[in-house]
Amino acid sequence: MAHHDNDSDAGTQLSKRRDLRTPLIVQKVKIESDQKVFFGYSKNISKSGMFIASVNPLEPGTQVEVEIPLPSDPQQSIRCRCEVIWKRRFAKKSIYEPGMGLKFLDLPEQMASELDSWASQDS
Repeated sequence: MAHHDNDSDAGTQLSKRRDLRTPLIVQKVKIESDQKVFFGYSKNISKSGMFIASVNPLEPGTQVEVEIPLPSDPQQSIRCRCEVIWKRRFAKKSIYEPGMGLKFLDLPEQMASELDSWASQDS
């Protein structure tokens, strides 16, 4: 699986997005991978996936369990499996934040619709 580590590939990713994304007020997201638990910060989200800002992004192809606070009610959260699709490493002169793009694998359709509706309202 190809992965994107540099800024020029980030532009390519933007053009490939098919679902409306909206920036989030930075939300802490719980990520579980191979018995490790860590937190990243979600910067944007759509019904198909999200970007997690992290100085230590996981390798593309890695599957993780993610707990996401709901945009409509941060006291509630949903859990779903995701796959890392691409990563961007930290680079001193980059204008882009390091992190990784996650694709939702088993997000319930009702939640996907809610995220899509929320993204449409906030954009």
